Amino acid sequence: MSTGTPGAGPPGGGQTVRSEASRTPLRDFLRTETGSALVLAAAALAALVWANLAPGGYEAAWTTVLSVRAGSAGVDLGLREWVNSGLMALFFFVIGLEARREFDMGELRDRRRIALPLAAGIAGMAVPVSLYLAFTAGHGAAGGWGAAMSTDTAFALGTLALLGGRLPRALRSFLLTASVVDDFVALAVIAVVHSGTLSWPALLVAVVLFLVALVLSRFHVRHGAVHALLAVGVWGALLRSGVDPVVTGLAFGLITYAYPATRSDLERASGLFRLFREQPTPELERSLRQGLQAAISPNERLQQRYHPFTSYLVVPVFALANAGVHVTPSGLAASLTSPITLGVLVAFLLGKPLGITLAELLTTWLSRGRLRPQVGWGAVLAGGSAAGVGFTVSLLIATLALDGEDLMQAKVGILASVPLSFALTWAVTAVVHALPGTTRARALLGKAEGIVDLVMPVDRERDHVRGPRTASVTVVEYGDFECPYCGRAEPVMRRLLADAGDVGYVWRHLPLNDVHPHAQLAAQAAEAAAGQGAFWPMHDALLAHQGELRLQELLRHAEDLGLDTERFQRDLRSHAAVARVAEDVESADLSGVAGTPTFFVNGRLHRGPYDLASLSEAVRSARERAAVVAS
Repeated sequence: MSTGTPGAGPPGGGQTVRSEASRTPLRDFLRTETGSALVLAAAALAALVWANLAPGGYEAAWTTVLSVRAGSAGVDLGLREWVNSGLMALFFFVIGLEARREFDMGELRDRRRIALPLAAGIAGMAVPVSLYLAFTAGHGAAGGWGAAMSTDTAFALGTLALLGGRLPRALRSFLLTASVVDDFVALAVIAVVHSGTLSWPALLVAVVLFLVALVLSRFHVRHGAVHALLAVGVWGALLRSGVDPVVTGLAFGLITYAYPATRSDLERASGLFRLFREQPTPELERSLRQGLQAAISPNERLQQRYHPFTSYLVVPVFALANAGVHVTPSGLAASLTSPITLGVLVAFLLGKPLGITLAELLTTWLSRGRLRPQVGWGAVLAGGSAAGVGFTVSLLIATLALDGEDLMQAKVGILASVPLSFALTWAVTAVVHALPGTTRARALLGKAEGIVDLVMPVDRERDHVRGPRTASVTVVEYGDFECPYCGRAEPVMRRLLADAGDVGYVWRHLPLNDVHPHAQLAAQAAEAAAGQGAFWPMHDALLAHQGELRLQELLRHAEDLGLDTERFQRDLRSHAAVARVAEDVESADLSGVAGTPTFFVNGRLHRGPYDLASLSEAVRSARERAAVVAS
């Protein structure tokens, strides 16, 4: 069971699977969001062109009523309402899935850290709303305050992606989790403030159906059709109740658990695969599918299935339906001085970065430094500037709260926030990078201690360490001597150690016995060689001759290295060698290692490819952070 053949794929991109693919859900999420930002911008531009070339046709198209009926029951909504309340529920479902994954497996698994994005999300809405209300006081458009509070995730992450390596990676996950808080509160505003007259019986039905879905999720009932029917039922009941049903998606996403695959599930899946290969019957095919599904959490499977669909279709269609503003020269001139347009722009461009930055400073001060963002003040300010872009939820709330000229002016402000937010973020980043070296590193990286993913820390008396004892950065690799991807990674690590200088390298055993039949004996051979002070020569020989790992071939390697072969053979089968390998495997289990090779850089799991450029960048970042924390 491998992600590819030894010769397939880009260098540094493969991994022999132990629990899940080498790609991480968060990394895939960010890649899809940033890529879809261009599609979203193109759809918004198309809507503007359409609305100005044929304003009557644009409105007529999106107000066309579409009816879905089953007998006497049915739903009659305009196309724009189907998009805003129906398709957008899928978008918020994906947002909820990612929030849940971060809560279960990401940075927020340390529950103390929830306070940081929570404070950033709330302050990042409260300050903009206050500024909008100040600008629109006495104008009669104060009811549109909700349009000035919500960050568009796709555009915000797209901004960070365009700035590349100028900002730390941790800023992306921080901004994503803060945006989830933002979306949750914004949808609550839609449900409470901008819904019609409530029908309590229908609302009660929605609550009961959701509680049933919550119980099924709690007891890991995996039948997707059942959850889909419950979601449709909740959506329909909320629509009947007068509450905007778009909140259904976020609610169902938040109750979809995420968890890593267990070793027993993976071994069962491997066994089922072998049985199916021997007897490819429909019954075994069904068992194999069920075994594979059981090994991966529903959260990750659903994210992979729906995230590209929502990013590349749902959100662009939403932009096409809502971003069309018929702008006349006189109307544009009026918008430039309109308190609504100015209120929206000031709220996003000033209120967002101000609110987010002040929230983080206040949280750090109130906790006496125990709670700090994973990035420095400069990166927080840049992230706040990137968050100052409204689109998806802002347009949704604007269409519910305003109409006529007021709606047009609010849309002009929301659309103008897209390029202006990017320009502001670029300027803030340029200023931070103009600071002196140490000050710049502190402004970007901060002094917070990150979550340590490596449960068993490096022990130089026990671990096999290559490199200087005083190294500021230590790279730990969990490897399998029969894994072809570990063989590819070995020359990369050699080059890294030669180029970086002050890097320590630790090899820990993770023989995948259900995939590589000779890996366990090879690991024991390395430990037997270690007893004669030759761990690293044996390590290099085994990775250089991965097809020669049988007993006689291992003895020949020992002889070539000049070892005492009788002692080597005796130690090879000893309890000490077996126990040492088992300790490494146990530490891999505790650290949630997914496959081989898996790298940890100063205790943090390295996510992404293991080519020289990626690992060098991870080492550089770890070195800078270590220097900042030590200063």
